[in-house]
Amino acid sequence: MTISDKAQASRKLLDEMLAKRGYLLPYHRLLAEADPGLLATYDELYTRLTLNERVLTMEEREVVWIALIAATREKYASFHFERGVKAGMTNESISDSVAIASACEGFDAMNFSHQAFDTWVSEEAAMKRYLAMFDAARGNLPKAIAEVAAVVCHASRRSAAGMRVHLVRAFESGATREQMAEGLSYVLLHRGGPTMIDAAKNWELAAAELGIPGPY
Repeated sequence: MTISDKAQASRKLLDEMLAKRGYLLPYHRLLAEADPGLLATYDELYTRLTLNERVLTMEEREVVWIALIAATREKYASFHFERGVKAGMTNESISDSVAIASACEGFDAMNFSHQAFDTWVSEEAAMKRYLAMFDAARGNLPKAIAEVAAVVCHASRRSAAGMRVHLVRAFESGATREQMAEGLSYVLLHRGGPTMIDAAKNWELAAAELGIPGPY
């Protein structure tokens, strides 16, 4: 491929990505310049992972994504809010999705407290209060999808204990293994391979120990 052909292919790919996504990011341009073939492969993965409807509905997908974005403080992913509105989300359901992330952060304090201060704070009391906060936070979101979102939030923070709590509740609420797998797949794109390794491993261990559906 000549330099001219490479430049033309790069421009064509970037134009297609802009039309499909509605935005371009700096690293898209970087890869287009350095290795357009790699960018094309990445775009195919991104499209399958994030744009094409799989198991979760488009609205359910954005509930999970928005919770994940809030949990990881990722300001560059605000386009998921626009996609959520397009899929049917309201400002209230968006706020509920954000609140899921906030409630999940409270898990660490409650989990630490019953371990460090067990004379005064039992595990049962700590988890009861945490789950009360979580249930209030999810508002009117469907319980099963809210629980999937919570598993994803805890996975993004590499909290195996938090994942365990919400994996059980998700499957008890009617979530399917396929829905859970799709939700967790967003972690691969958003937080990278090492975090996804931990997420899959934590789910596998929880399945064996808790009698819930496993990842494979």
